[in-house]
Amino acid sequence: MLSERFFHTVDLAVSLTAGMFVFAIGALVLVAAALYVIDITQTSHAIRRNYPLIGRFRYLFERLGEYFRQYFFAMDREEMPFNRAQRSWCYRAAKNVDNTVAFGSTRDITPPGTLLFANCPFPTLEQDSVPPAPMLIGTFCKTPYEAPSFFNISGMSYGALSTPAVRALSRGAKMANVWLNTGEGGLSPYHLEGGADIVFQIGTAKYGARDLEGRLSEDRLKILAAMDQVRMFEVKLSQGAKPGKGGILPGVKVTPEIAEIRGIEPGKDSVSPNRHVEVDSVDDLLDLINRIRDVTGKPVGFKAVIGSYGWLDELCEAILRRGVESAPDFITVDSADGGSGAAPMSLMDYMGLSVTESLPMIVDKLMAADLKDRVRVIASGKLITPSVVAWALCIGADFVVSARGFMFALGCIMAMQCNKNTCPTGVTTHNPKLQRGLVVEDKAVRVAHYATNMMKEVGIIAHSCGVPEPRHLKRYHARIVQDNGTTAGLDEIHPYPRTRQH
Repeated sequence: MLSERFFHTVDLAVSLTAGMFVFAIGALVLVAAALYVIDITQTSHAIRRNYPLIGRFRYLFERLGEYFRQYFFAMDREEMPFNRAQRSWCYRAAKNVDNTVAFGSTRDITPPGTLLFANCPFPTLEQDSVPPAPMLIGTFCKTPYEAPSFFNISGMSYGALSTPAVRALSRGAKMANVWLNTGEGGLSPYHLEGGADIVFQIGTAKYGARDLEGRLSEDRLKILAAMDQVRMFEVKLSQGAKPGKGGILPGVKVTPEIAEIRGIEPGKDSVSPNRHVEVDSVDDLLDLINRIRDVTGKPVGFKAVIGSYGWLDELCEAILRRGVESAPDFITVDSADGGSGAAPMSLMDYMGLSVTESLPMIVDKLMAADLKDRVRVIASGKLITPSVVAWALCIGADFVVSARGFMFALGCIMAMQCNKNTCPTGVTTHNPKLQRGLVVEDKAVRVAHYATNMMKEVGIIAHSCGVPEPRHLKRYHARIVQDNGTTAGLDEIHPYPRTRQH
């Protein structure tokens, strides 16, 4: 009796399973048939009309390609904006694992434009090397800033970045003793959480430093300046990925908290003006810089992508006319190939000059005006590995900042989803399920490792060139491959200018 029941139950289960399977197959066939009819009759997509149903897979493959291209199809040194070799260095530096390579370099050193360093026959011994000295910014300020590190974290807004990403950057910056730039999105509690030095960026919308009408608020500036962690203020004129256009934060990423920090409406696109409405000339710029410095007592500079450059001569002339105390305390030179969470392709691909051209230009104009010791120069834009950081120091930069290098340290896989709310690693999304993958305690340590290993390897380059520390690097220490296959020193390509005193 029990056996009969058992086998009857089994038969029933098998029948039900088979029935469900047949039903599922039938449903799939009906759905496929419906899609087939839709595809073959629609007139908007040629591929789907000519290849009904099968043509739909191209969209799936196109989307998956963003994730898998870098792993299966790209060569080590061919992908853009960063190739696998560059990303791998960042990942290994962040994990603090062995960053040596074997057998030989995969880098072709023969194409014109290739950067090489001139090693010294008698390199600096370990016992003769010295740690990079802190550098003072803001000589004429009530509260100048003695910046401890030549490599720091560039501007990335809370909103463009997720909460755990900002928290990890803040903690990691403190561990490595580097500064953290807020980006134009205002100062959040998460920037302050780790105790790191903060550079407060004032974008064209003046988020976090504005009144109810969107104008610069001196009361807000005083509150910010009263915070010991806020060490400097950076007026953003433009950034590399979108010169001539303000910041863009899609409405899907404007949460109520972000809206409160910025002083805007939640759920709506946050688009900054193209420029500061009160800045229409170099004199206006100097007026704004001096106003902020007078209110805060702290160093104030500006960030810009260089395109047209006649205004730089006007800037230097205006500073000399007013007096050197009126000068910006620093200038951040961003490259046309800088990054962003969202920017029009027309600007990202075609607008502005690369830092390889603009950085020497800025340094030389300041030197020619005898302002180089007064105005610190900060280089930015795709400077994520030791070689290019060392190049910037050779040219004359006092500091280098990176955003995307630190994003790689946080775990970014370059999925190119920053302008959506779908970042698979939790770095640039406000989806709690995706943020869960970014563990603050772990990533903070990686941020610190990335910064310290960067400074260590730039030091290795400096010692190989025969100088005791990175800021002693000069233009003659780096060479560039020319069209004829030989190299020329940076001092030949960008000769040091004559100063006003000579």
